[in-house]
Amino acid sequence: MNEFKLLIGGRLVSTTDTVNVINPATEEVLAACPVASQNDVEETVAAAKAAFPGWSRAPLAERRDAMRAIADVLEQNASELARLLTQEQGKPLGEATREVMATSVFFRNFCNIDLPAREIRSESRRVEMLRKPLGVVAAIVPWNFPLVLMAMKVPPALLTGNTVILKPAPSTPLTTLRIGELIKDVLPPGVLNIISGNNELGAWLTAHPDVRKISFTGSTATGARVMQGAAATLKRITLELGGNDAAIVLDDVNPKEVAPKLFQGAFQNNGQVCIAIKRLYVHDSIYDEVCNELAALADSAVVGDGLKQGTQFGPLQNKPQYERVLELIADAKRYGKAISGGESPEKAGYFIRPTIVRDIQDGSRLVDEEQFGPVLPVIRYTEPEDALSRANASPYGLGSSVWSADPARAYELAKRLDAGTVWVNKHGELALDTPFGGAKQSGIGNEFGEEGMAEFTQLHVLNMAV
Repeated sequence: MNEFKLLIGGRLVSTTDTVNVINPATEEVLAACPVASQNDVEETVAAAKAAFPGWSRAPLAERRDAMRAIADVLEQNASELARLLTQEQGKPLGEATREVMATSVFFRNFCNIDLPAREIRSESRRVEMLRKPLGVVAAIVPWNFPLVLMAMKVPPALLTGNTVILKPAPSTPLTTLRIGELIKDVLPPGVLNIISGNNELGAWLTAHPDVRKISFTGSTATGARVMQGAAATLKRITLELGGNDAAIVLDDVNPKEVAPKLFQGAFQNNGQVCIAIKRLYVHDSIYDEVCNELAALADSAVVGDGLKQGTQFGPLQNKPQYERVLELIADAKRYGKAISGGESPEKAGYFIRPTIVRDIQDGSRLVDEEQFGPVLPVIRYTEPEDALSRANASPYGLGSSVWSADPARAYELAKRLDAGTVWVNKHGELALDTPFGGAKQSGIGNEFGEEGMAEFTQLHVLNMAV
C-alpha cells in the first residue's frame, strides 16, 4: 500500500494520525490518508504566507509557464491518476481518465484569461483600476469531482498571484495528494500546499486570520458554516453549493430524441453532480412516452466496479450518501411509482441502479430535496406557467434547463427561471470563458471567465491628479 503525504512548503510530510480511505466498489480499505493536525495547519498557512510576496511579484508569464508545466505532469501521469481516482471515487475508468485530462486542460487554458488594468480618464484626473492578489487562499473541494473542481480554483488563484492551500474531501484525498507529490518541484515552496484530514480541517482554515479567501464547493449547509466562520475576519468567499436543478420539457419535443439527453443530464457521474437534472417537469401530452424512454435507458444501464470494462455507472462514493439515496427512494415509492431501478444489488459496494420515479408531485422529499444520486423524479404538468412556478419555488437556484423544438419559445421561458445558469436544449455544459455561479441558496460568487478570475483579487483603484 502506497504511503501518501501532505505537501507543505515544498516538502512531503508524514503525519502520526491517519484515516482509512474506502474503495466504494468493494467497501475495502484502499489506503491510509494522512490527517493534518492543527500544528500542520499553522505550518501550512505560514508557508503559504511566506511564499506570497515572491509569487505575487513574479511575472504573469512565469506563473503561466508553471500552470502549463503542471498540465504536462497531469497528462504524463494520466493513466496512474485515473486508476487511483476510480478506486477512491468509484466512477468508471473512462470517466476518471476524462476528468484527469480535463484537469490538465483547465490548468493550461486558464492561462488564456487575463484581467488587464483599465483606465478611466477625464480632464481633472486619471483613474486606473487594477486587480491585485489577496494573499493566502484556501480551496476546499468535495468528493464528486475531486480533480476538476480543484482545477476550477487552483489555476485562477495562482495565476492572479495568490498562494494556495488545497484541502480535498476526506473520502477522496488520494489522487490529489499524489498530484502534490508529482508537482512538488514545479512551483516555488509554499505556493501550492495540499493538506488532508477530517472535517475540522476546513473549519481551522476558515477561521485562520492569515487566510484571506475561502473558495468552497460543497453542500449548502456546510457552505453556511464556511460563511459564518469567515465572517469574523471578513474573508472573501466564493461558495458553489447545492442545487435542485429543474428541467422543463415542453410539449413539442420528440420523446425519443430528447430522452437520452435528459438521461445524461440527470445521471452523469451517478447523479453526483451539483448541476445534474434533479427534477424533471414533462408536459402531460408526452409524459408517458418520456417516462417510458427514460425507463428503458435506465434498464439497459451497466452498473459495476469502475475498473471493469463496460461499466457505465459505478457505486455512489460513500456510505452515508448511499444510505441517504436509498432512504429517498423508499420514501418516493410511497408517493410515486418507480418504473425502473430502485434497488441495490446484493453485493459489496455502494451500488444503486439508475431509478426513474413517475407520478410523483412537489412536496415529496425526492422532488423537494437534492438527492445527489441516481434517481430522477418525473413530474407531470399541463401549463408551462405552472411548471415555471414550481421550478422557481425551490430555495436552490444553481442551474435549470428548458427543452423545446422551438428555441425562441424555450428562450422566453428560460429568461424567467430563477437560477445562476439556464440552458436551452442542453443541460450542464460549462466553459472556461463562461461565468458559473448560483442564485439563492446555491452559492455566492462565480467561477470561470473573467468574473471567476476576479473573485481571487482585490479591486485596486489609483486616482491621480493630472
